[in-house]
Amino acid sequence: MILTHRDRWSRRLAGGLMAMLALVVLCGGARAQVLDVYEVRDVPVDVTAETAAQAREQALAEGERQAFDLLLRRLTLAMDRDRLPTLDNTGMAALVKDFSVVEEKTSDVRYLAKLDFRFKREGVRNLLMDRGLPFAETASKPMVVLPVQESAAGLFLWDEPNPWRGAWRRLPPLGGLVPLVHPLGDLPDIAALGAQQALEGDAEGLAALVRRYNAGDALVAHAVIRADGAAERVDVLATRHGATGRGQTLTLTLDGQPGEPRDDLLSRAAAAVAAQVEDSWKAENLLQFGVPSILPAKVRIGGLNDWMAVRRALARVAVVRQVDLVLLSLDEARVNLHYLGDPEQLSLAMRQADLALTLEGTEWVLAPVAGSGEGRVREGG
Repeated sequence: MILTHRDRWSRRLAGGLMAMLALVVLCGGARAQVLDVYEVRDVPVDVTAETAAQAREQALAEGERQAFDLLLRRLTLAMDRDRLPTLDNTGMAALVKDFSVVEEKTSDVRYLAKLDFRFKREGVRNLLMDRGLPFAETASKPMVVLPVQESAAGLFLWDEPNPWRGAWRRLPPLGGLVPLVHPLGDLPDIAALGAQQALEGDAEGLAALVRRYNAGDALVAHAVIRADGAAERVDVLATRHGATGRGQTLTLTLDGQPGEPRDDLLSRAAAAVAAQVEDSWKAENLLQFGVPSILPAKVRIGGLNDWMAVRRALARVAVVRQVDLVLLSLDEARVNLHYLGDPEQLSLAMRQADLALTLEGTEWVLAPVAGSGEGRVREGG
């Protein structure tokens, strides 16, 4: 019997389909996993005790508490900080999935290290729900920060001096759900967008920088510094541009203290704006456990490998609880998506995993975003 190319492809697809269906059955619908959100990295510890063993034991307990506090702050809103739960060592240890040592130094009485902790998602979720604390798990794609400073001398973005840009670059890694990317300020960046264009929201220039840094949105943070008696005042208008941000604008006015260096004032302002951006994102993506939904969707694919890539991407979408495969053919898959919240929130979360969910007529269609993540520059911190 002579097999055509299509026959051979159909047999390979059938074999792969059977293996995949077996996996789906064994996994009970292949429940999606949240990646990285419940991992807290590079927690520094430095403890001195009577012996090295005691120092290490105390350091691990201290690091665990630091990591747990950072995780809760990552997931919850700023307005709920005073209501965050405080657990004893036993209760906290029950929520730790595992940990690893990134780097360590020891002496006879001292232990220094950086630790990575991974927490149990369902355990932390249950804790927060029991305490009535709303929380979010969807991580935003990186956001390019464009700090424009206005003074009597004009507008500054890439040119120096721009202490406002310096304040953003001095921000420590926040470890939140909205990663910040600080552009290099090299010739391609300068050519893509100027300070005035940034303030005007030039779509082409902003899109070029977002593509270059493999980001999702751009934040134009416009700061005006004014004299206010013995101190200074900074007014900030920060606008988020892109498919995710949808033109959101945040405002902030911060008064300096008498004698406070300008750099310190600007650092406080940058930290406050970053916190507002983070909180705004979480408010839009709060998990709605009381609203479970099922959405049937068609997935456009070019073969089994495409489908598996889509499945891996779906595993990064926090609001997706389960993916049921209904049908798989050469060019499409039919799935039922079990998710939390509403379709708009689901679509927003999908975009962070480079998936486009659109309504075509009466049918939802899911497809990978073309060309995502290829040939990009990444520069953060």
